[in-house]
Amino acid sequence: MSAVEEKLAAMGLALPPVVPPVAAYQPAVRSGAYVFTAGQLPMVDGTLPVTGKVGAEVTAEEAKDLARTCALNGLAAIKSVAGDLDRIARVVKVVGFVASAPDFTGQPGVINGASELLGEVLGEKGVHARSAVGVAVLPLDAPVEVEFQVELVEA
Repeated sequence: MSAVEEKLAAMGLALPPVVPPVAAYQPAVRSGAYVFTAGQLPMVDGTLPVTGKVGAEVTAEEAKDLARTCALNGLAAIKSVAGDLDRIARVVKVVGFVASAPDFTGQPGVINGASELLGEVLGEKGVHARSAVGVAVLPLDAPVEVEFQVELVEA
């Protein structure tokens, strides 16, 4: 087990299986020393635990927890092409999308769920640039979607 996975276990978390694609794409691809994930929905055991717009059917706190789930799914996708999460040199960029009610403006706080998990698990390697964008709707009526770009240490 990698040090990253040991840290997750110490937090009471486990790396989930890679979420299968819902369309024509791969969960993650590697290009040189970089891994780019597809947008990760907050799937748990193949389903979305919550659907709807943040600020309407979904609270900001629920959405923040869902963004944390997206980060776990992203780490699983990264591992699928990197082989070992200890190879992460740093998280370069996180892009988060929040399906938002028209008057909801708390997207940064929602995506903090993903950013904070990366910081807890990866320390300084988890510090990243980020965008948090409000959108009208996401696939499968998911409240949150997050994608990741990481740099790997060459093996």
